Amino acid sequence: MKTGIIQQSLSGFYDVIADEKIYRTRARGNFRQRKIKPVVGDHVEFSAENQQEGYLLKILPRRNQLVRPPVANVDMAVVVTSAKEPAFSANLLDRQLIALEAQDVTPLIYFSKTDLLTDEEYQQLLPTIEGYRKIGYQVYAAREPFDADQLASLMEELKGNIVTMMGQTGAGKSTLLNHLAPQLKLATGEISQALQRGRHTTRKVSLLDVNGALIADTPGFSSYETFDMTVNDLPLLFPEMAKISADCKFRGCLHIKEPQCAVKEAVNNGIIMKSRYDDYLQFHELIANQKPNYKK
Repeated sequence: MKTGIIQQSLSGFYDVIADEKIYRTRARGNFRQRKIKPVVGDHVEFSAENQQEGYLLKILPRRNQLVRPPVANVDMAVVVTSAKEPAFSANLLDRQLIALEAQDVTPLIYFSKTDLLTDEEYQQLLPTIEGYRKIGYQVYAAREPFDADQLASLMEELKGNIVTMMGQTGAGKSTLLNHLAPQLKLATGEISQALQRGRHTTRKVSLLDVNGALIADTPGFSSYETFDMTVNDLPLLFPEMAKISADCKFRGCLHIKEPQCAVKEAVNNGIIMKSRYDDYLQFHELIANQKPNYKK
């Protein structure tokens, strides 16, 4: 019996990294019977006579698991965020950030396509960039999106970690990976003018060994609707709100209608970004109106 990490999932086969080799495996029938689905990043026990034929025996406990993209045991996530074509969406960025916060994954925000902005548009984006930095997020937003120093800084940050690239379709995830590791030569797609969405150029999830980091290049998405948390958990997933919520008059304050709320006061004083607070209110409403998901 061996232990390893699932590197790729494709058509019922799972490629597992172990002993600096890759073993092709299949899941035992009892996985399906117990409705257990292995995902990329899983630490597994498996048996293999050779590298072409093996069987998954057990999935070891997961530290975390993302739904979109479906990856387990993630240390960091690079949220590739388009500045233009498709247009920047703070709401979409915040949806991804709270999903990562909920799973204790460290987010890194990487603005792509900043070179498509006019100087005036770039200047208008800078306060938003600084706003996320003040929250405590690492933000990469050079005027040239693939600036050599910026890429070197990002790569140094990622070394030794399991990382996922995430972002909407057409944001430039594969393009960024190609700059980090040109030998990969990943396919990239253009934007559909009709929908302002890119073509899905990545159709499977796989971990790529990039200069000492295992990076998952994952399919993009055109919308992000994952809210697997309660309304009481939501304020904790906005670090800038969680930091000052102890100053609210009422314990368990949800920062909506309660009087003497430190968060609302911080929004009014420009300490908390209004766009973030508006997204918080929207997410709160969406979660409150979700139908319960009863697991069988």
